[in-house]
Amino acid sequence: MKTDLSPRMKVLVYGLMTVLLIPFVFPTWWMVTSSIKPISDIFAFPPEIIPSRVDLSTYARVFELQPFAQQYWNSAYIAALVTAGTMLFSSMAGYAFARIRFPFANALFMVVLVGLLIPAEVTIVPLFQIFLGWDMINTHWPLVLVPIFGAPSVFATFVMRQFFIALPKELEEAARVDGLGRFKIFWTFALPLARPALGAVAIFTFLHSWNLYLEPIVFLSSPDLFTLPQALTQFTDAYGGAMWNVQLAAATMTAIPVLIVFIIAQRQFVEGLAHTGLKG
Repeated sequence: MKTDLSPRMKVLVYGLMTVLLIPFVFPTWWMVTSSIKPISDIFAFPPEIIPSRVDLSTYARVFELQPFAQQYWNSAYIAALVTAGTMLFSSMAGYAFARIRFPFANALFMVVLVGLLIPAEVTIVPLFQIFLGWDMINTHWPLVLVPIFGAPSVFATFVMRQFFIALPKELEEAARVDGLGRFKIFWTFALPLARPALGAVAIFTFLHSWNLYLEPIVFLSSPDLFTLPQALTQFTDAYGGAMWNVQLAAATMTAIPVLIVFIIAQRQFVEGLAHTGLKG
C-alpha cells in the first residue's frame, strides 16, 4: 500500500538523502576539480571547493608522459572481452547447475563457490608460474583468461544459476514437446529470458575488469601494454614523487566514463539482482 508523505516529511527525507550523498559525491568532486588546479592549490587549507585558478594543461600532459590513449584502449578491449566471455560461460554453467541433473551437482557447485573465498593474492603466484610456462607473461592473455575462468566468474555463475532456478519449468517442458534439445532450449528460451541477470553480470564484470590492478602489475611490464589502474601509478616526477594534478587528471578520465555508464544502467543492474533472488 502506497503512503503519501507530508511536505515536512519529504523535506526531511530529501535532506537526509542529501547529507548521505556527501561522502560519495565530495571525493569525486575533489578529484575532478583538483585535476585542473596547480599543485600548490590542491592541498591548500582551507580547501577550495571551486578552483580559483584553472590549469587545463594537466590533461595534455597525461598523454605526453604515458601512452595513455593506448592504455585506455587496452582497458576497454580487455574489459569487453572479459565481459562477453564471462556472460557466455557463466550463463551456460549457471543453466547447467540449475536445470541439468547429474551426479554430485550440488557438491560440485559448492566447490565452485569456494572460489569466492580464496583471495586473489593466494593464487597469483601459481598463476604466474602457469602463464610463465605458457610464455604469456607481458601479454594481455592472463588479464582475459583469469577473470573468465577464475574466481571473478564464480559470482556471475551464481547469479545466473539463481535466475534459471526461478524460471518456470513449464517453458522447458513445452519446448521438449516441440522436439527441442537441451542446448536449443537454453539458446532459444532460457537465455533471452535471462536478460535482466545478464545485464547485472555484464555491469559487474565490466567494472571489475576495468578496475583490475593486482593482475596487471604482476603480469605486465611494458608501458604500452599497461591498463589504466596500473598506468595511474606511473605519473611521478624525477624524484619518484606523485604528480598529483596530472595523476588526478588521468584518474578523472578513467573514472568518469565508468560512473556515467553505471548511472545510466543502474536500474537494470538492480532489476537483474532482484530477479535472481539476491535482494534483501
